[in-house]
Amino acid sequence: MTARAVIFGCAGPDLTPDERAFFRDADPLGFILFARNVDTPERTHRLVDELRASVARADAPVLIDQEGGRVARLRPPQWRKAPPARVFGELYACDPERGLEAARLNSRLLAADVASIGVDVDCLPVLDIAFPETHAVIGDRAYADRPEPVAALGRAVAEGLLAEGVMPVIKHIPGHGRATVDSHESLPRVTASRAELERTDFLPFKLLADLPWAMTGHLLFDAIDPSAAITVSARGVKEIIRDHIGFDGLLLSDDLSMQALGGSLAERAERSLAAGCDIALHCNGSMAEMTAIAARTGAMTEKAAARFAAGRSLLARHRDPAGKAGLADAARNLATMLGEWG
Repeated sequence: MTARAVIFGCAGPDLTPDERAFFRDADPLGFILFARNVDTPERTHRLVDELRASVARADAPVLIDQEGGRVARLRPPQWRKAPPARVFGELYACDPERGLEAARLNSRLLAADVASIGVDVDCLPVLDIAFPETHAVIGDRAYADRPEPVAALGRAVAEGLLAEGVMPVIKHIPGHGRATVDSHESLPRVTASRAELERTDFLPFKLLADLPWAMTGHLLFDAIDPSAAITVSARGVKEIIRDHIGFDGLLLSDDLSMQALGGSLAERAERSLAAGCDIALHCNGSMAEMTAIAARTGAMTEKAAARFAAGRSLLARHRDPAGKAGLADAARNLATMLGEWG
């Protein structure tokens, strides 16, 4: 049986009997953790194990947003405090080689943290460009204000994650940097021309289109589809993400709970899959919402299942874990590099 084309969250740090029964019957592809799910390393690892056991699939992916800076679900004192993306962009601007190495080392350490609790997907790197008008919801999560350094640093980050056995997710495809409102609260509308978007916003994603997973941004681009956000736009997914950018990996929607998308949660899930997303992502753990979404979504398509399998194969080929000694060296080297730029 093919898993359902959704990824769900859960309500707290322990799986409830109702959640366990629902996940068994709904059989989502995987799960995502937020701060509400994180307690001690031992308790959080147990939750991850129970989530996988609920669908009886040891390879069910478990995701987390562990970027560093403001977006970090794993925090001190149990886990390392990592800097935001902008720090690596500033280092890269002064010394590209050191900037790339620092980004790679940092992502290996991020990957080691998430892997320590059994998580195998980190929703990183952020490939959005920082423009003067960029909303603070992105802010220092963006590496730089030009596409080339964003792509170079994003590549280094993805390599670091893959080396530690953690799947990277490029986001927010095809680019969230021009948003002037927070897509958690309302739908951003972008008026730039397609030619300008192709020169800037779309370029980092095009340069990293070979990576296995991507997450959409909930934005409306007048030059692409003035009637629908990219996540629910068949034209946007096909013409921009699949054809122009050339991304043929597993495509996740951003969180359907965000207010950028109208309609009910079930309608949002249905529309995102109909538009060409492979997987609908729902994060808040609301049982009522998850039940409604499950009623309106089916199994992954054959193409989506093949994309998932291809990502697993790539991850296995790239995995080269540093080990405890190597990670200790990475932490020391990174501290030395960032010390001058703190």
